[in-house]
Amino acid sequence: MQKNKFTGKRANQAIFFSLFRLMSYLVVGILFCIIGFIVIRGIGVINWEFLTSAPKDGMTKGGIFPAIIGTFYLVIGSMLVAFPIGVMSGIYMNEYATNKHIVRVIRVMTNNLGGIPSIVFGLFGMSLFVNKLHFGDSLLAGSFTLGLLALPLIIRVTEEALKAIPDTYRQGSLALGATKLTTIRRVILPAAFPNVMTGLILSIGRVSGETAPILFTAAAYFLPHLPTSVFDQVMALPYHLYVIATSGTDLEATRPMAYGTAIVLIAIVLIMNLLANLLRRRFSK
Repeated sequence: MQKNKFTGKRANQAIFFSLFRLMSYLVVGILFCIIGFIVIRGIGVINWEFLTSAPKDGMTKGGIFPAIIGTFYLVIGSMLVAFPIGVMSGIYMNEYATNKHIVRVIRVMTNNLGGIPSIVFGLFGMSLFVNKLHFGDSLLAGSFTLGLLALPLIIRVTEEALKAIPDTYRQGSLALGATKLTTIRRVILPAAFPNVMTGLILSIGRVSGETAPILFTAAAYFLPHLPTSVFDQVMALPYHLYVIATSGTDLEATRPMAYGTAIVLIAIVLIMNLLANLLRRRFSK
């Protein structure tokens, strides 16, 4: 009887493990299908001119260089806004806040902020940064708007990373005479920083592909030159892809360029994630 029961548990375990394995392979398969679909249709337009020249002839010819640089500018600007604020907010919630009701309210509001559609962030950014603060449609306004979009994710990841650090680290540092600030700066934050980098990686992946927030705050329909200040408009790959795929002057002529732009956008996100992963491994060591 016991043997049959044990055999039945082993069989159920094998079935569920096989199901989980199948689901994992299915997710990977879907990812490769999507990437393969885009690559097959867009790889023909990828060349040096496409990557290093500006669009021309109604964006039916030329390249996407201004959009590539504009995307980098927006990602870097948004991370300069969101990462310090998000990390400091996570530190406050986990290390300094003593009122659990306040922490609970902040956490609920942060979760709600993370669930707001990106188009709402775009409208808010247009109202506050573009109109109220008179930034205009600019790189600065777009960076602040995307920074707000990435902020909830960085806060939650930072808080969870700090929670994972054992209290013995804090107690040992304080017992040796270090202040709370020194303990956080020299002991807790370095130990948690590899996991904090996960929030940075996920945030980069999200803001790189957002169209709605920059639609109202930063993106230009056609701008064949690079921005010279933070108050200039920029082209960006997500918006450029949307334009040439839906409202270009010749949709059939620009369709391969749309797939090529998608390939470049995926490659940029992948490169940024790899660089962030390398930084995380370095801090882990």
